[in-house]
Amino acid sequence: TGPLKDMNFSIPEGAGVRPIYQFTSESPTVIFRATGEKDGIIDIVPRTGMLYLNGSLDWETKAVHRLQVETLDENGDIVKGPYAVTIYVEDINDNPPKFDKTKYTGVVRQNSRPGKPFMSVHATDLDDPTTPHAQLTYSILHHFPNPYSEMLFQIDSVTGAISPSKTGSYYLDPQKQDTFTLVVTVKDMAGMTTNAFTSSADVIITVKESLWKAPSTIYIQENSTKAHPVNISQVHSNEADVIYELFEKEKLARLPFSIDQNGVIYVTEPLDREEKDAYSFYAVTKDKEGELVDKPLQIHVVVEDINDNPPVCQNALTILEVQENEGGGSTIGTLSATDMDEKNTLNSRLQFKIQSQVPAVPASNLFFVQQDTGILQLIGYSLNKRIAANYSLQVLVTDTVFQTICEVQIHVIDINDQIPIFEKSDYHNVTVAENLPVGTVILEIQATDADEPATGSSYIIYQVAEGDPNNTFIIETDPETNRGFVKINKALDFETAEVHNLVINATNPEPLVSGVQYNASSLALFKVFVTNVDEPPVFHKQVYTAEVSEDIPVNTLVMTVEAHDPEGDTVRFIFFSNRGTRKTHRIFVIEEKSFLEKLAYSHLLVERTDDVAQKSKIPFVLHLTDVNDNPPHLIMDYPPFFCHPLQGGEKALIQATDDDEQRYFSTITFSLNDDMDTRNNWEISKFNATHAYLSPKHTNFEEKVYIVPMTINDNGRPPLERKVDLEVNICKCSSENSCF
Repeated sequence: TGPLKDMNFSIPEGAGVRPIYQFTSESPTVIFRATGEKDGIIDIVPRTGMLYLNGSLDWETKAVHRLQVETLDENGDIVKGPYAVTIYVEDINDNPPKFDKTKYTGVVRQNSRPGKPFMSVHATDLDDPTTPHAQLTYSILHHFPNPYSEMLFQIDSVTGAISPSKTGSYYLDPQKQDTFTLVVTVKDMAGMTTNAFTSSADVIITVKESLWKAPSTIYIQENSTKAHPVNISQVHSNEADVIYELFEKEKLARLPFSIDQNGVIYVTEPLDREEKDAYSFYAVTKDKEGELVDKPLQIHVVVEDINDNPPVCQNALTILEVQENEGGGSTIGTLSATDMDEKNTLNSRLQFKIQSQVPAVPASNLFFVQQDTGILQLIGYSLNKRIAANYSLQVLVTDTVFQTICEVQIHVIDINDQIPIFEKSDYHNVTVAENLPVGTVILEIQATDADEPATGSSYIIYQVAEGDPNNTFIIETDPETNRGFVKINKALDFETAEVHNLVINATNPEPLVSGVQYNASSLALFKVFVTNVDEPPVFHKQVYTAEVSEDIPVNTLVMTVEAHDPEGDTVRFIFFSNRGTRKTHRIFVIEEKSFLEKLAYSHLLVERTDDVAQKSKIPFVLHLTDVNDNPPHLIMDYPPFFCHPLQGGEKALIQATDDDEQRYFSTITFSLNDDMDTRNNWEISKFNATHAYLSPKHTNFEEKVYIVPMTINDNGRPPLERKVDLEVNICKCSSENSCF
């Protein structure tokens, strides 16, 4: 209720008969009148001023009603007004969405790109489009048939555009299933409430074979003389108005192919198979925004060979060797040649033929070459180096178009038909001292061989065939003169062997020909007499090392040292210091073959007891291991002190150390004695492995020296402890916080 004035009202549609507003007037005699867009539904009671509905409003019929309201007197004259009254009809969701078709049809191509729409559906809703009542959401309800766990199609929930899913893009195949029925639904209220209205429609989709297919492998003959570019293939997109492009799979300096906007692929220049025999690249389609339309197609191009390369000799001159006694059919070697044309084709097939032989003695056809392999053989004549030591061949190598001459040189090598012969069969005796150094030459020997010099047939190898089971001797050959040098390979020992009866043989590294054998002419004898030399005694080890703990008892056996004299004399042991002087004050005692070492580095001397003194000396090292035999002790420059009067929170740093050797990091533990006075006045706390803090527990201390009993322990094995009475001074302090 209220006085007459301009007013706006919002009323839901379909509300039925109802009052809207009660207008009032100061004069009870006036009459109210409403004019304008009443549409037979809106009116006012003249006497009371009640504005009311006598029916339901409909937003879809009229969304706004504009009225004028005024008051009249008894004569019909206007007293007040007219005033504008506007009634806005509020929409309610009273209209379900409707598809513009009851059935839709569409066509999709096999292998279409996922997400690329090929058709769409559309629905409308009569409700207010500015409210959720007309906000529509599309979805696929059913999918017939649906042979896979995922749908083959998808729909844009806002636009209704239908496209293949990823699964559909991969599996759609008209050979397997060419028709699908989709039940597509549309909901209002943006699909967000359960009481939204829903409508559905069938979508019949036909799957057709894809136009977008990679062509089969393209074959292009190399070195084409046609005018370029040359049309070699064509691709077709499933979509219209696309842009065709090529891109490389390989990073080439240039791609000799192009594509026009009809999908025609061209080769832009002649190709060379020997430079590159195959190409692989992709054809793609894009829309005007540069987005891919179809999946990339891989294009394969194979360059076909033509015979455009001549045979090439692998070597400018092929050198082979053959022994002069080789029989007919023997293989001498292989002539190698290549052809750059495609392998395993007639273009690269090579054939061989001998054109000439120089010299042509004792015949002009001494050699044969296998036509298809290039293997060279002797025909049937045994070669004789004295007639010809070398032969030069010209071999013709051909393919179906080209030919090349290859040069071959064959060296006739001497056969090993002569054995080495010693200049004398007995070199008699050689006398040497047993202490002669290893590597000393004790004898020179000589044999000769009549075969061709500087070949394996004439080079002589000397070996001790008998009398040297321990390889005491070795023989080296001078390659220029074939002279042999007998050397000492291992130390001689008169006591082990006084005489060596040696048999030497002379052989060649090249095998002898059949029918020829080594005989007595290739053997020589000699004896080696070894003379005795007075030698010093010998220790059984080069150095002796031992380890004992520092608390080892007196007369404990530390180690046994052994030595012997090569001549069998008695030996005795003597201790020497680092300076080489005999020890008169002995920490250790040598008893017969046993002794104790001294700490640090010393030497042990062994000498013979006969008239001729021969001595040997070796180092001897004894490592002493530490024993935990020293308890820890305090190390402090001055006693700890605290300034009087105490303020609280003071602490003094104390330190201890241990004289024993610590294999690991030493740890010292500090603790107060367990008496009442100490415990009430002091406390101790660990700072690190060797330091601790001593702190007073209260401030009620007198000015004097206090004795703080404590115990310090190490972490040795076994652990040791020391009891300490620590003096602590409580004193008056200077401004620098030190005791007066």
